[in-house]
Amino acid sequence: MKEKLAILAQRLRSDASRLGSAHKATMLMALAFALAALLAVFAASAAVRWIEHVLERDTSAVLAEQGLDWAEVSSDGLLLTLRGEAANEATRFRALSAVSSVIPAERVIDEITVAPSMEISAPRFSIEILRNGLEVQLIGLIPAAYDLSSVVSRIEAIDPEISVVNMLETASHPVPFGWEQAVSYGLNALAMIPSSKVSIGADQVAVVGLAESERQRNEMRDKLTRERPRGLIASVNISAPRPVITPFTLRFVIDEEGARFDACSADTTEARNAILNAARGAGATGVLSCVIGLGTPTPRWQAGAVEAIRAVSRLGAGSVTLADTDVSLVVPNSVSAESFDQVAGELENRLPEAFSLNATRLPPTDDDLARSEDALEFVASRSQEGAVILRGRLTDERLRDAVQSLARAEYGLQSVQMSARVDPDLPEGWPVRALLAVDALSQLEFGMVRVRPDRFDVTGVSGNTAVSDELSRVLADKLGQGAVFSLNIRYDERFDPIAMQPTPARCEVWIDETLTDQQITFDPGSASIVSDAARVLDKIAEILRDCGRLEMEIGGHTDSQGRLETNMRLSQQRADAVKAALLARGALVSDFTTKGYGPEFPIADNSTASGREANRRIEFKLTGASAEAAAAEREGDAPADAAAQAAEAEPMDESDLEIVVTEGAGDTTRPVERPQQ
Repeated sequence: MKEKLAILAQRLRSDASRLGSAHKATMLMALAFALAALLAVFAASAAVRWIEHVLERDTSAVLAEQGLDWAEVSSDGLLLTLRGEAANEATRFRALSAVSSVIPAERVIDEITVAPSMEISAPRFSIEILRNGLEVQLIGLIPAAYDLSSVVSRIEAIDPEISVVNMLETASHPVPFGWEQAVSYGLNALAMIPSSKVSIGADQVAVVGLAESERQRNEMRDKLTRERPRGLIASVNISAPRPVITPFTLRFVIDEEGARFDACSADTTEARNAILNAARGAGATGVLSCVIGLGTPTPRWQAGAVEAIRAVSRLGAGSVTLADTDVSLVVPNSVSAESFDQVAGELENRLPEAFSLNATRLPPTDDDLARSEDALEFVASRSQEGAVILRGRLTDERLRDAVQSLARAEYGLQSVQMSARVDPDLPEGWPVRALLAVDALSQLEFGMVRVRPDRFDVTGVSGNTAVSDELSRVLADKLGQGAVFSLNIRYDERFDPIAMQPTPARCEVWIDETLTDQQITFDPGSASIVSDAARVLDKIAEILRDCGRLEMEIGGHTDSQGRLETNMRLSQQRADAVKAALLARGALVSDFTTKGYGPEFPIADNSTASGREANRRIEFKLTGASAEAAAAEREGDAPADAAAQAAEAEPMDESDLEIVVTEGAGDTTRPVERPQQ
């Protein structure tokens, strides 16, 4: 029994030993698996942290590059959170856009706050000024710090009777840049245009107005364009109503000088185009104009005018005058009687019912008789110096005194010389014609009016492009239907106050003309202006004072003698000296620049003494906005003036005024240069 128990105990010990070894192995294996798991978790965590670190670093770098380092970046796995306070919504959006260049937007968590806005932006200040004659209304919003009383005072100074209704409101914000000059410019426009609306902003002024005539409109528009301050946007829209034309007149002439209008009126644009096309078909060339106005005596004016022009064209010579519904066809004796009768008959049948025709074929003329001492005529002439001579024949002493008094009232007591003699046997209507001659002469700068029993001839020079048109109406009205008269009036820009208004292009030309007449000279090798050049500087300063604000360059040039460095320095010093001399004479040269070119741009041969003298010069050249305005003016973009509408013609000297003008001699026009100052 004991032995069995001993054997059993030994077996138990043996089994326990085996079980202990197996358990120990199992424990070791479990421990190894646990350690491996811990290492894997640690490695994964380290990898995630590395990815998050790289993401935060790259994102922070992008934000810093764009000046957005106020934004805080934190990552959680693949998600990125942005925090911080942005100055405004735009800055916040910039930060989000910057981060989106590094990480997709769907992985960005936006926790950015926007700082509350404490500053209210200033409103747009503006003034709307409405003027209707003596009534002015002010509407808009202006800075509270701006002196409103100065605006009202300037408006009230326009006219003692003017009434100002002030409906302006104010806001407590600073006066914007440019406000003062914009208001000043707008008030200048308001004073100039009695019927206008002026809209004023700090950087822009819009002017809408109504002028009494096209001439006044062009004058206003040119002046406002010149006075516009630099940097201010100005919109000028001035319209002119159609004039009332009385009598409604058209006069078309074909003679040895060609085909042309002495006067032309139309009631519509379509009528004007049809009339001008008929005139071109009859041989008229160049710039043709026809005034569109009110007062047409019949709705069929266009048809009557076109038929009348075509009739003269078929005859090849003569004139036709329409004064309201009276049509006067006058042809020279060179037109055959057969052609005259045929065309006159056709015209009478084709004219609309409202018109009446008076057709005349002139008898042969005797120029020698017309020029003889015994010719029945009265002549009123005015020289370029202003001397007025009245000669020929008048019916009685009362008429002679009346004609002399009328002339003296127009030209002055000392300017009139009466040389006419009394002849009681003059034709009927002579007094009316004589007084009309003095009145017609007053429309000319210089010229002559010749009155004969069968003719009334006007020849001379005027600064009014519409003078032929105006005189045609007056003569047709005063002389009656069928009267024979001729106009030969040449337009001269020098006597046109509007055409001679300074523009940048004209100012540059006037200065060039002055320098062509005499250059600005200096002491040899010096920048000291010689005393003889003072007259030239005075002329240029006077031109610049009239021209107002311009942007120009004063360029100095030398010949090629001497060292290049010396010549460059000397030319610069001379250009500076000219600018200083003009400034001392009161010229506005604040926008002028100076540049020394030395011998770089010769205009003559430096190998000759005369060429070197020509190369030593001062030149004025427009720059900036002034150059752009001049270019637009030369290209025809600027408002058309009378000079641009004038056609070329030979100059007329005073001897031309003694030539008897044949029937239909007409006015030819051309722009001329500005007289030397």
